[in-house]
Amino acid sequence: MLAGGLTAILASTCCLGPLVLVTLGISGAWISDLTVLEPYRPIFIAAALASLFFAWRRIWRPATACAPGEVCAVPRVKRAYKLLFGVVVVLVLIALGFPYVAPWFY
Repeated sequence: MLAGGLTAILASTCCLGPLVLVTLGISGAWISDLTVLEPYRPIFIAAALASLFFAWRRIWRPATACAPGEVCAVPRVKRAYKLLFGVVVVLVLIALGFPYVAPWFY
């Protein structure tokens, strides 16, 4: 999940990064250098989706059954993983969709 979130942030760095920095009051000519990452966006998107797929497969389709007493067998932990996965998916979708709505903010 961490890898999926990080790669989604990298995929949207060209568009989301400058807006967030300007919103926080950080400005400068160097912000325009973030557009250098635009050609790598498809690679980051593919890495984010692959990471989320493997996280989904590990959470909802465990390869081996958990033995009683292991962390993966605790219902509260399983619910927390599923909730965290949902939050990460929403953040990834926002980060990946932002470049398409970014022109509305500039």
